[in-house]
Amino acid sequence: MPSRQRAVPCAALSSTLLVSSLALTAPVTAQTAPESAATLSEISVSGTGRPAGPAETAGSLTVPSVAAQRAAVNATVGSVAFVDATTFQNRYANTVRDVLKDVPGVFVQERYGQEMRLSVRGSGIARGFHVRGIELLQDGIPLNLADGSGDFYQIDPLSLRSVEVYKGGNALTFGATTLGGAVNFVTPTAYTALAPNVLRIDGGSFNTIREHFQVSRISGPADVLISGTLTNSDGFRDHETQRTRNFNANFGYQLAPGIETRFYLGFYDTDQKLPGSLTLFNALNTPRLPNPAAITGNQSRKVTTERIANRTSFELEVGRLDIDSWAIHKNLYHPIFQVIDQDGWTYGVAPRWAGTFDLGGFRNDLILGLRAFAGINEARQFVNVAGLRGAQTLDARQSASNYEAYAENRFWFLPDVALMTGAKLFSSNRTYSNRGGLPASPTARFANVTYEGINPKLGLLWQPLPDIQVFADVTRSRDVPDFSDLVQTNTLGTTFVPLAAQRAWTYEAGSRGRIDRLAWDVTLYRAELRDALINFTPNPGLNIPAATFNAPRTRHQGVEAAVTLDLATDLTGIGDGLSLTQIWTHNDFRFVGDPVFGNNRIAGVPVNVLRTVLSYRHPSGFYFAPALDWVPEGAFADHANTLKVPGYALLGLQTGIDFANGVSLFVDARNLTDERYVSDIAVVTNAATVAGGPVAFFPGNGRSVFGGVRASF
Repeated sequence: MPSRQRAVPCAALSSTLLVSSLALTAPVTAQTAPESAATLSEISVSGTGRPAGPAETAGSLTVPSVAAQRAAVNATVGSVAFVDATTFQNRYANTVRDVLKDVPGVFVQERYGQEMRLSVRGSGIARGFHVRGIELLQDGIPLNLADGSGDFYQIDPLSLRSVEVYKGGNALTFGATTLGGAVNFVTPTAYTALAPNVLRIDGGSFNTIREHFQVSRISGPADVLISGTLTNSDGFRDHETQRTRNFNANFGYQLAPGIETRFYLGFYDTDQKLPGSLTLFNALNTPRLPNPAAITGNQSRKVTTERIANRTSFELEVGRLDIDSWAIHKNLYHPIFQVIDQDGWTYGVAPRWAGTFDLGGFRNDLILGLRAFAGINEARQFVNVAGLRGAQTLDARQSASNYEAYAENRFWFLPDVALMTGAKLFSSNRTYSNRGGLPASPTARFANVTYEGINPKLGLLWQPLPDIQVFADVTRSRDVPDFSDLVQTNTLGTTFVPLAAQRAWTYEAGSRGRIDRLAWDVTLYRAELRDALINFTPNPGLNIPAATFNAPRTRHQGVEAAVTLDLATDLTGIGDGLSLTQIWTHNDFRFVGDPVFGNNRIAGVPVNVLRTVLSYRHPSGFYFAPALDWVPEGAFADHANTLKVPGYALLGLQTGIDFANGVSLFVDARNLTDERYVSDIAVVTNAATVAGGPVAFFPGNGRSVFGGVRASF
């Protein structure tokens, strides 16, 4: 996307829009730099057995080609990942886990339906609802609410063209400086779509059926794309029915040579029944059972979201200017321990300039950006009467505003070595108004807190060969609490808790590249945290929002590794091949000298998560890819480290064929051995003190098989 690419050289700036877009598909070099400084453009470390997406699509000014997107990601000084939609289009890709499970360092586990835990480097650790510490974007424009919270219900995997993962402070290119970084979900345009028309139907286990369409056209200076997905599934567990309707559209127009505007429209409607958590015994022995409270309270999550956004891009004599603006309306009806009924708006504007220029005879890449966004959320709660509103218990308004300025600079003081410096200044306000006047909340209350600071970044990038990079950097992050942290609810009422912002210094070093048949992407990191935002469930089984507190000191360190080896080619004929991919995420997250938990492990995330994929592909279009997901030792369920869930191994298989006429058939089989395992945990403080054991475990899905047919024309 233009918000991440380097500016093209001046010679290309004077060309037509099409020529400049095509120029972006190649590695970008400075006018004075030798070719050895070219960025990596086509490194792919993937466990899917699918080839990289077609790079011949030219893209446009607002959204460059997929090859240019990949090159821009790989130019980052730090740990990043790029996922082409072709790598998951032949899966039953229903959730963000189906999209990101091949990315090392990304821990994403399903609870039920589209409810899941997403954590990068321990961001939002022990928090199993919404997302904290990761900025979600669509087409480079924020999806999160103004307080920083977000969820996954408006992300439709079938309506994506690529996904970009910027871990930790490497997301500064977007202005994000949280512990987890940013994930950018890029939708196709008429220029980057795999085909002008796509029709798809798939289904399988749990009475699942899904229909998808995509239509795009280019007419002179205008282009348009519309896509939609309807999903209906009963789910693995009782009381897990899922009904979703997702629609995305974008319209682009070239106003003049070097000027383009693009509007994005989205409508997302989800009705998800919630089966709740179980005891560990029931999760492993009767995993289809719902929690009794989920039935009596008819617990569910109904979310309707409308989104409009715009990007207008100007190609300047030096660099380019992108101006983003957006507005998101979200309505939530969420019967759990009470009925949470919310309605709110988020809106913002973000200008960003990026350019490459000569500085004293050396190439210099510079990014400058501003972001201003705010939102208001009307937050009401009612007694839950079988899923309907009873007596009102809360009438409040949540207001958030954020003002940010950021810069990132890469100075190539040697042809193959760049010094990266950057910083972000921010001011974030959170205001809470409880209007009172209710029997359960008679007194009006008001709270206001502002978080301010600066987050610097320093790093080095060495590119000894065009296909090899080595990097090291240190970044400062701050995670500002969202209203799920600040406004804590229990059976006694709702209280505003003035938490401190989480602060961390993260050190990382790594390398990515390819030599002959071997491709790799390996990063080691260590983060020293102060005032970490830690969650635990105060009343397991009742689905009361988790309590959040600041832990004085914690440490997150680990390994993010993916290695692919092309084992053999031409096994049965010209062009077929066999490859093996190993993905390893090592999570060592601990308290440090905590007055309560000492040096215990922070609960909720297993230490090692491994994924192994053996992929075979034939030039006829046939492919075959068995996969093993292995967690050797399960995670602790409590911060006191008294209870740990068992490890598990899941065997899966993907196979299918892509015909030359654009028709594709696929089968995606999962958990073929019908393993009983715990997918996620609602973390508690000390499981040993909970009579009968905590009701805090979410069973993983049993054996399932999905299949589908797709026509692209």
